[in-house]
Amino acid sequence: MAEVSRDKVDEIIDKYEGKRGVLIQLLLDIQHELNWIPEESLRRVSNRLNIPVSHIYRIASFYTAMSLTPRGRHIVSICLGTACHVRGGPSILAETERLLNINAGETTPDMEFTMHRVNCLGCCALGPVMMIDGKYYGNLTRAKAKNVLTSYQQEPRCQS
Repeated sequence: MAEVSRDKVDEIIDKYEGKRGVLIQLLLDIQHELNWIPEESLRRVSNRLNIPVSHIYRIASFYTAMSLTPRGRHIVSICLGTACHVRGGPSILAETERLLNINAGETTPDMEFTMHRVNCLGCCALGPVMMIDGKYYGNLTRAKAKNVLTSYQQEPRCQS
């Protein structure tokens, strides 16, 4: 684990050490900080909190808010629930895959986008719907989906 990541993980663990029932929140904090949960982080939590790594892995792999693989800076979810499906969701998915040059479930090589297909985003009246980083875009056409993605692709990247 990179020293910076290890320090951040230790800082997060220190915040919760000695408290009960905090594993999920601790893992969510690691996810938020690193944008995924590396195996080394699972092992660090296990060692520091004396919790079997298998138990931590079970928790981290159960919740979709947690990722055990690197994710892009932007998380794109395309709804393919019934309402979105009948209103053109599959064509929005196909256009998004074409524009990003990845399939659903993949991350772009530049680590900018991770795309998922989901069963429902809970706003059926706006279908077809795409969500990027928690922001919803509804009543999509292929052209609107392209405009939305282009706006994210043109965002400046923070320099550290």
